[in-house]
Formats: sequence, structure tokens, C-alpha cells
Amino acid sequence: MSCHTYRLLITVLLITTAYASASWPRWRGHGGEAVWNHGGLPPDYADTEAELLWRIDSGKGYGGITTVGNFVYTLDRLTEPSEVERIRCLNTVDGSVVWQHQWPVVYGKMGGYSTGPRTSVLLHTQNGTSFAYALGATGHLHCFDAETGSILWNVDTAEKFGARMPQWGFAASPVIEDEKLWLHLGSADGSTIALDPESGRELFRGGVDEAGYCTPELVTIQNKQQLIQWGPNHIMGLSPENGSMLWSYPYKITYGVSIAQPLVVDNIVLVAGYWHGTKALRITDQMKPELLWENEKELCGLMSSPLYKDRHVYLLDKTNGLTCFTLQDGKILWRDDKRLTPKDRNPHFSIVWMDKAKDLVALLNANGELIYARMLPTGVEELAIHQVIDKTWAHPAFVGNRLYARSDTRVVAWQLWPEP
Repeated sequence: MSCHTYRLLITVLLITTAYASASWPRWRGHGGEAVWNHGGLPPDYADTEAELLWRIDSGKGYGGITTVGNFVYTLDRLTEPSEVERIRCLNTVDGSVVWQHQWPVVYGKMGGYSTGPRTSVLLHTQNGTSFAYALGATGHLHCFDAETGSILWNVDTAEKFGARMPQWGFAASPVIEDEKLWLHLGSADGSTIALDPESGRELFRGGVDEAGYCTPELVTIQNKQQLIQWGPNHIMGLSPENGSMLWSYPYKITYGVSIAQPLVVDNIVLVAGYWHGTKALRITDQMKPELLWENEKELCGLMSSPLYKDRHVYLLDKTNGLTCFTLQDGKILWRDDKRLTPKDRNPHFSIVWMDKAKDLVALLNANGELIYARMLPTGVEELAIHQVIDKTWAHPAFVGNRLYARSDTRVVAWQLWPEP
């Protein structure tokens, strides 16, 4: 290896490391793994007072925050003077608007939850260009230059691809996996569609379901890469090469609310539904799904995606709050009786690993409370709590020692502990 090549490799590694520690580029962070790259917790973080860095007004929406470098991205909806969806790129220093763009929409009632966009802006760099992808609740898809806000391409997915909007609007965030832009649109001839990220050109589509609310996810099962898509009627494994169906398992959901991200561990696929509970499937080496166990009444998730460690799953159950059970057989070990969430019929929090080796998690609940906790197979211990925003269902971004969050009224940035 030449000295020039070696220096170039080191530079690339340093840039990659900096990008990983200073960004939250998609829904649930890097790789959708819900892992906070904070770069190291202070020894007294639980006793450290958080500092509000800035707060700006916002339109309404459920869409999560994403961020790369000096930029924070949000989607919202305004109704005056006209009804529009809007993307904003904000400066991380003071929340000032770097660029913004809006487009006309008509929400109607949208199932009674017509507040605003549901998805997170996807940030991606390819061939020297930084892209920002925004999918609105009615199916308007835009690709922007992430730094300047220039529109690179845009498409009405209903007109172009035959996308069929679900009852509560498109909520599955766009993702880039295997160098393809994936969207769960529920077209009549393909539930999930793959596009060229640079041009928006359709590559192929696959799957058999209408649109649900669950983001596509690239995983490896039985040493075979596949895209997991949970729709309103099936749990599916699709080929990332051509969209062909590798396997499918029927699971018809009331009101089509397939939302929480499937958990994939050791060739087991676990999904947790609100109305019909949890199913664990074992995928054989012949790509045949076999029901390992199911629990229709006692393990019912909704929007919050579960976490996993050492054979144990941590799931927010709609009735009993945070629940720990074993992956292999679904045996329930404990519940927290909604201590960490509001006691309503749709409990929610966004939860991430803060330090997985030490069993530490951070979560933002629907009341806008940031909670640090230790989660073990023997129980959960609340360590600290900070009120950071008003009521919210939107996913925050955890970056370094900062938290970025939004509600229907504001976007906030907090420094959670001092700079080292």
C-alpha cells in the first residue's frame, strides 16, 4: 500500500467516524439500530442539569428529527394561509433556518390524525453529493440537495407509482439499503418499491400488501440478505436484488396498523401488533416461516419499536407498559405498569440504547419527558428524568451530548451534559 493510499484510507476512516458520532441520519439512527453514539457518558450524567440551547416554533407533525453535521431536518404541516407540507433545514447552533421548501397538500380528515407528516427526513451522501429525502403523508416524495435545499427531483408517488395512501397517511420512512431507496407505498402490483437514489427512477417493486406504517428493513436471515416488510396482511421477506418474495406469513391487522419495527435475531422475526399481539417466526434455511409462538392478549405493541439484549426483549405493551420477555418462548418476566409512559390507551415512547453493555437506555415519552433508565431481565430502574418538550409522538435525534426533539408547536435542542 502506497503512502498516499494509506493517508487516504485514514482520512476516510476519520470522516466516517466523525459522521457516525455527529449524526442521526435516518429514523432510529444509523442502520435503524436505535443506538445513541454519544462518544462517552460523563460519570455523573444522572445528576447533570440539561441546558436548553434553542427553541423555535414549528408546524404540526409526527415526523422525527434527523441531523448531520451542522444541520437539523424536520417535516411539518401548515394550514394558514394555505395547506402545505414543509421541510426545514436548521442550523444546529441556534436553530435558524438554513433553507426550507413547501408544497401544497390536501389532508382531509386522514383518520382523525391529520396533524402533519409522519416520516423522518432521510440523509445520505453518494458520489460527493449530500441528499435529503422527504416523504409526505399523502405521498409527495422530494429529493433535495441537503446543504443548499435545491430540488434534485420530486414525484407524486400516487400518480407515478400507484401508491395507495393508508388510513392515517404514509408513515414508513424512506431508507437506503443495498444502494437502493426503499419506500413502502402499497401499490397494487408491489407493496414496496426500490428507486435509484440519485434520479428517482424506479428499479423494481415487490410484495403483496397494501401500505401499512412500518419502515422497510434490510437484515440477514439464514446467511441470506433480505428486506423485511411488515404490512397490514403479511410479514414478508423480499429479495433486495429484484423484489421477489422469499417468504411470507399471513397476519391480518385490524385497521392495518402494522407499525413497530420487526425485531430480527438468530433467524427469528418478531412482530408486535396492537390488536392481535405478538408473533415470533423462525425462518428455516429453506426460507420457510414457522410460527415459534404467539401471544394475542398480553404482548400488544403499537408505535414503539422493541429493544433486545441477551435473549430478552423489551416491549412497550399497550395495557401494561414496558414489558420484558424471553425471545425464544415469549415468557413474560416483568412489567412496569406504565411508570415510564403516560397512562392512556395509546402509550408511546421512543427508546434507544444509551450504553448497551451497561444496560442503559434513554427514552422520550409522549409527555415530552426524557428518561434515563437501566433495563435488566430482573426489572427497570429509573435513573433521571428531564422535561424537554411538550406532548409528542415524534422520534427525537440523539447526537453526541445533544438531544433534538419536536412537537406540534416547537423544535428544541438540548445539551444534556457539558462538553468534555
